[in-house]
Amino acid sequence: MSVTREEVAKIASLARINMDEHALDHMVPELNNILAWVEQLGEVDTSDVEPMTAVIGQELRLRDDVVDADPKTGGGRRDDILANAPVAEHGFFGVPKVIE
Repeated sequence: MSVTREEVAKIASLARINMDEHALDHMVPELNNILAWVEQLGEVDTSDVEPMTAVIGQELRLRDDVVDADPKTGGGRRDDILANAPVAEHGFFGVPKVIE
């Protein structure tokens, strides 16, 4: 598959990219090279390759989910914090219903 100069101009117009004549002439072989590379990738047999989201393994670093009871760092002060809330319900901030 290859693209013509007119097709590159149409793509630039659709993408709202202002390109002069020289840039259009320069972009035609660039896009054709990219399309040739994509076609070459289609020839690779990937039937035995498992789908993946990244090429290197990634694991989340987890921490214990504990309540900090130290008043110096903000823990253990729920009642003091909720005293400033306009509406407090069952130990939480009360908020207006959004979904009917």
